[in-house]
Amino acid sequence: MRQITDTILMVRPVAFRMNEQTAVNNYFQKDLTADNVNERAQAEFDEFASKLKKVGVNVIVVDDKQEDDTPDSIFPNNWVSFHENGHIALYPMFAENRRKERRMEYFAKLEENGFKITQIIDYTSAEEHDLFLEGTGSLLLDRQNQKAYCALSPRADEDLLIEFCEDFEFTPVIFNANQSVGGKRKAIYHTNVMMCLAENFTVICLDTIDDSKERKNVLKHLKNDGKEVITITEAQMHEFAGNMLQVQGAFDKKYLVMSARAHGSLNQEQISKIEKHCEILSSDLDVIETCGGGSARCMMAEVFLPKA
Repeated sequence: MRQITDTILMVRPVAFRMNEQTAVNNYFQKDLTADNVNERAQAEFDEFASKLKKVGVNVIVVDDKQEDDTPDSIFPNNWVSFHENGHIALYPMFAENRRKERRMEYFAKLEENGFKITQIIDYTSAEEHDLFLEGTGSLLLDRQNQKAYCALSPRADEDLLIEFCEDFEFTPVIFNANQSVGGKRKAIYHTNVMMCLAENFTVICLDTIDDSKERKNVLKHLKNDGKEVITITEAQMHEFAGNMLQVQGAFDKKYLVMSARAHGSLNQEQISKIEKHCEILSSDLDVIETCGGGSARCMMAEVFLPKA
């Protein structure tokens, strides 16, 4: 199993803004009152996609639809994941207006690009029971070692996680991750803002795992699988330093992709540890991060599907 891919699906926004439906438990979001938020987000998106293409990443860009009013469509990794056996998983979403992001026509575009889809496994009926599991936002997939790391939250249900793991033959690594909000510890909405899994290393905010047994268990799994553990602080996590993704560019060169804000928050020791493994690629995503409460990793849905 490959841990990283050279192909990603990205959705160009048309109605981007702060999503009031997700702000209830995404404590990273802030409202920008400027009129041109969508245009600024589009400019950031285009620059980001261009940087990825320049280093040889195969970026498949699809356009959002104006009539659906989907402010978070720029974050497709929350509703879909693509797997090496040709299977696609569709996930149940917490916010009602995010459910309209699931568009089957995007899959036709992947098939046009030579990818083979053999089965769609659909978990979305869980929405009827107010149960959610938001894709590779909730699930940190170690595809090489067949493990799924998951911080439980209103958007990551334990029973659904276990069902996914049974279907896709992953071992669940379950824990709770919290952040300080107004003097209280509250669940972090997505695992992928506090943790990034690359081929040979992980970037993780261990300070968010308040329970020492859970913290030790996560570390045990990472170390047993030979991952170098690069820790970040909770303050760095708030600069989206956990929301990164390793990708493959031209000539098998590897990159850890992150926002300029995340890159700027890292100290020299952390940067040196990352650069032992791969180059850093960063891009300014300030408007997207501020309004959307997500960053570089959330914008990329990795395509592991086999070629037809």
